[in-house]
Amino acid sequence: MIRPEHSLCSVTDGGVFLTLHIQPRASKNEVCGIQNNALKVRLTSPPVDGAANKMCRKFLADLFKVPQSAVEIISGETSRHKRVLIATDDPEKLCKSVDSLITPH
Repeated sequence: MIRPEHSLCSVTDGGVFLTLHIQPRASKNEVCGIQNNALKVRLTSPPVDGAANKMCRKFLADLFKVPQSAVEIISGETSRHKRVLIATDDPEKLCKSVDSLITPH
């Protein structure tokens, strides 16, 4: 069965690409929906000296239960709009986790 892909999660050989919209200096770390075809992630750290990027990698690693080294920011190091690659042996499972974050229960 072929899984329909949406623009914020795409499967590749080595894992999953995610499109993110980051909101730094939030009150807590959380995924809070979709904004402009990207997964909106709120982070407590400020966008200074790479602190938000480091927090983004740690938050995504914890969220998807992968090592922090498996999360790589592909583009958007200095932007709120980021594209990340999450390396995983089971990309379908990770995409289902993303879907569960954005699908109303």
